[in-house]
Amino acid sequence: MQQQTTIDLKATITPEFAGCRLDQTLAQLFPEYSRERLKNWVLAGQCHVDGVVLRPKDKVAGGESVVIQATVEVAVTWEAEDLPLEIVYEDEDLIVINKSAGVVVHPAAGNRAGTLVNALLNYAPELNMIPRAGIVHRLDKDTSGLLVVARTLIAHASLIEQLRERTVSRIYETVVNGLFLAGGTINEPIGRHPRERKKMAVTSSGRESITHYRVLKKFAKHTHIQVRLETGRTHQIRVHMMHVKHPIVGDKTYAPRIQHHFPRQALHARSLSLIHPSSGAEIGWTTELPADMQQLIKDLSCQSNT
Repeated sequence: MQQQTTIDLKATITPEFAGCRLDQTLAQLFPEYSRERLKNWVLAGQCHVDGVVLRPKDKVAGGESVVIQATVEVAVTWEAEDLPLEIVYEDEDLIVINKSAGVVVHPAAGNRAGTLVNALLNYAPELNMIPRAGIVHRLDKDTSGLLVVARTLIAHASLIEQLRERTVSRIYETVVNGLFLAGGTINEPIGRHPRERKKMAVTSSGRESITHYRVLKKFAKHTHIQVRLETGRTHQIRVHMMHVKHPIVGDKTYAPRIQHHFPRQALHARSLSLIHPSSGAEIGWTTELPADMQQLIKDLSCQSNT
């Protein structure tokens, strides 16, 4: 079940917005809500301008009165749990987590408890009022590393917009099978796998997906690389690496026939930077590779030297 809370907003459109589209004007008047959410409220007839329902593209003249009466769903089925969190940074707007491998981000069928969201709701109960508990991008269960959580609606709208505009920098490190001769860019669309619905794949009907990578170290049969995401599709790095025939070490979903002792996909979200929603300053964080990946790289180095 989802519980609904009512949103009541009122404002006067100032003369500076004369000639602007309604959806653009609303985004400026109510920055705590995303443009997409405001647009949906307009389309649903929940926004009135001088008592009249307009379209998002309709122009305003200035001086009108805007009233929005809408609803927001609250995920009351997500239970708070006292679970450990590795918090890298926090303030009134953001929480940055260093997620361990093996931790599921969102509760779902089969994973109702023990997730990152359950832990976050215990640590910061106000996240229950933020869409998806403030999580604007996700990491797979067996991917470790940095993940940002929005603590307010304003921060949530800001981060969603930054991700849309591709101004959030996300840098990963991974170890792949085979040898990359040099760095490069993979620009191949990703969508749902045509036959295996739990997997993603490079497909002509998919969405634009761009992955940049550079070589950090070469081993006898593997390569340690750094990856920068320009887009953020589900399983993007894993799918792109498999597509160029360099699947990630330990990836049992996309390279099940390649045997390796590493128990998970060797993928870590190492660095994250963004524009702070309140200060407007660029802010960033970096975390060390987890112990298991450090040991993997050490073992591969020893194999290369024998």
